[in-house]
Amino acid sequence: MPKMKTNSSAKKRFKVTGSGKIKRFRAGKSHLLRKKSKKAKGHLTGSVLVAKADEKRLKDLLAI
Repeated sequence: MPKMKTNSSAKKRFKVTGSGKIKRFRAGKSHLLRKKSKKAKGHLTGSVLVAKADEKRLKDLLAI
C-alpha cells in the first residue's frame, strides 16, 4: 500500500506538539486591524490547541 500524502494546506496551518496534540493560530489577525481594539488584537496573538472534535479529521489530513 502506498504512503499517505500530507495535505499541503494543513501542514502550513497546523503543528503537532510533542504529546501529539495539534496546535493552530487564531483567525482574524491579518487585515481590518484598525477597527479592532488593542485588547482584541492581543487575544488573537499566539497559538491554541485544536478542539477535540476536530482532532481526528486533522490527523488524517496531516497523515499522523
